[in-house]
This record gives sequence, C-alpha cells and structure tokens, in this order.
Amino acid sequence: MRVLVVEDDEILRDGLAAGLRLEGMTVDTVEDCEDARAALPSGDYEAVVLDIALPDGSGLDLLREWRRQGVSVPILLLTARNFVEDRVEGLDRGADDYLGKPFDLIELAARLRALQRRALGRAVASIQVGALEIDPALRRVTIEGKEIPLSRREFAVLEVLAEKPGHVISRSQIEDRIYGWQEEVGSNAVEVHIHNLRTKLGPGIVETVRGVGYRIARR
Repeated sequence: MRVLVVEDDEILRDGLAAGLRLEGMTVDTVEDCEDARAALPSGDYEAVVLDIALPDGSGLDLLREWRRQGVSVPILLLTARNFVEDRVEGLDRGADDYLGKPFDLIELAARLRALQRRALGRAVASIQVGALEIDPALRRVTIEGKEIPLSRREFAVLEVLAEKPGHVISRSQIEDRIYGWQEEVGSNAVEVHIHNLRTKLGPGIVETVRGVGYRIARR
C-alpha cells in the first residue's frame, strides 16, 4: 500500500513515515499544500494522510480542490482540531476518514487498510485467491492453511498482484506501488521478487505474460 503523508511537523512526519513503513506500507512525505499538489499526480497512491493546518494553506481547502478536480483517492484527515463541527466539515468536504491528534499509529494503519479495502470493493480483511490467502494486517500468507514466510518486498509485490487476480500488472506499475521516491530500484528488482515468490509459493500461482507483466491466475 502506497501512502502520501502531508504534514508540516518534521518530527511527526518522520515518525509517521517510519511507523507506517514498519506496517509494510510505502510512504512518501511532503510538508505543505504546494508540494502535495505536485506529489499526488506523480504517485500511484492508495491513500493520503492530510493535516489540516499547513504552512501555506488549509488542508480542508486542498481537500475540496482535489475533489472538485475529480481526485478519488481515499483521504484521511489528521489534525489537532477534534471538535464535532471540525469532523463534520472535513467529511462533508470529501474526506473518507478523520483522526484526531494524539493518536495510536496502529489505529492509523488499520484505518488506512480499511480505506484501501473499501476503495477496492472488498468487505473482508483478507485477500483470498483460490487456496492462497493474504492477511495485510498481519502480513501473513498461507496456502491451504500452511504459512509461507515472505520478505517485506515479496509480500508487497504479492499483495499488488492479488488485489486484481487475473489482471496483468506491469513491472513499472509494481515499482510505483512498492518503492518510494528516495528508494533506489535495481534494474531487475521486480524480477528477483517474482522469482522468489514462485520459489516459495510453488508453480502456477504467479504467471508471467511476456512483454506485458505479471498476474495471479483466478482459481
């Protein structure tokens, strides 16, 4: 899951990024409205964590601007303003969720996973494709009940593919989802992850469509 965090407090911003990465998410951060406007179109984000009080404007105004432009990515407002009226205003302007400061990082991560599920039209927490089951919260993968240990990157690649079984996902699309701006991406990194997944999961689960990308077959 790739997330954009818009927060001007450097300590909180860095803490959010570190904590969400420990939850298995790919995180990019910016500190103001101007950078957020530039960042959102450049990344394949599945959610935005947006502070209301930003140095160059209001996060609420930015939220309304994005919704008027047709931006549909789920947005969670993060703010110290936690009166009922503030929550109502944020939700009515197009926010999908609202979390007041101070907060628990594990709750923020859970709310982001819930936003991702709803955006994908999935009601249950786990992803099931045939005998393969993926639990994003626990980062646990099982096949017919047997747990398969995966690295963070391998899990991220598998999750991207499993979200749309039967659909071909290109290498560049996978890279956009699992790597942040400041992370180096090796020329064959995705291929290595795919090879490792095939070795661990067994044949017939992750398929290559030559010249196009990869997919998990519907079963």
